[in-house]
Amino acid sequence: MEQISMILLSGGIGTRMKASVPKQFLPIGGKPIIVHVLEKLENIEEISEVIVPSPRNYMEQTSEVIRNYQFSKPVQVIEGGKTRQESVYKALKRVTQENVLIHESVRPFVTQEEFERLIRTGEQNATYGLDIPFTVLEGKEYIERNLDRDRLINIQLPQKFDAKKLLAAHEQAIRDGKSFTEDVSLYFHYNRERIKVLRGTEYNIKITMPIDQTIGEIIYKEYILGGE
Repeated sequence: MEQISMILLSGGIGTRMKASVPKQFLPIGGKPIIVHVLEKLENIEEISEVIVPSPRNYMEQTSEVIRNYQFSKPVQVIEGGKTRQESVYKALKRVTQENVLIHESVRPFVTQEEFERLIRTGEQNATYGLDIPFTVLEGKEYIERNLDRDRLINIQLPQKFDAKKLLAAHEQAIRDGKSFTEDVSLYFHYNRERIKVLRGTEYNIKITMPIDQTIGEIIYKEYILGGE
């Protein structure tokens, strides 16, 4: 059985959430948001290790949550970077397996089946993505260009990569002074290899704004619990 490393990004401080703690610790369904993801990982045999970049001031709290919920999967809590990209880079240097999954702790409604489908897709590099259901044009103060919506993808996580090639791409991005908002675009920019797109779901939202926590409670009740 293929073994794979997991990076669970938990390095943000949630400024837009306007809460007293980072959003990964806020509750949905009565438990911290990060726990929803860790529960999905717990029973996936292929995942041999979980690396969690965390803000320095919240490393102990992250470790405490993991202890309190008694997860058996080996989890390393490490100090995150100043940016998302730096957090991924620091975590990649701890990865021991050939392939790595990347997910965000504030996307709690990913399912175990979605992780397993990504691991077993047969492609070394893959991401979840959705069609864009609205019109997107290019421009700032004035419209500059039409875009073909049928060829645009709303990128979701989790994602899977060749770990060594992703690490090398991050190192090149550092040398180039380039910033990317997520890792598919970074990997593709430097490697130009094919990256499989698996169809995601509308439920796999990222908890970013206060309204997302309210929506998250509805999704948890209707989608995860099945309307109990």
